[in-house]
Amino acid sequence: MTTTDQQALIDALNAEYAAVYAYGVVAAYASPERTRIVGEYTAAHRARRDATIDALKSSGATVPSPAAAYTTPSPVTDPIPAAQLAATVESDTAIAWRSVVERTDDIDARRNALTALTECAVRLATWQAILGVNPPTASFPGQP
Repeated sequence: MTTTDQQALIDALNAEYAAVYAYGVVAAYASPERTRIVGEYTAAHRARRDATIDALKSSGATVPSPAAAYTTPSPVTDPIPAAQLAATVESDTAIAWRSVVERTDDIDARRNALTALTECAVRLATWQAILGVNPPTASFPGQP
């Protein structure tokens, strides 16, 4: 794995760190009927974060630590902003994983990034549908 590949994964890892943090905020304000989905999506981001850390370690890269806290793009005080934050998280992580697909030449890293991008796109579509966005899907997920 080249340093370019490693940097692409580090960038995606930082997005996953932020996603795990943000889902903690989402969990605090999400409506009760969203508890299962928030838990499932949080677990997915934790698993992706951990797999990315393992890939970076096995490549010999220095793995950055997460920030102590992250700023949300807008205040989260009830279920609607919580769902909007979750949609933003999925959009941001999709952008990060698409960047890995575009920047890496490592076959395993590209395959994992494509899987991550697809999973983010599906979660984003779910949040968009919850928020009443029509259509809930994006033509090219992960495009900034």
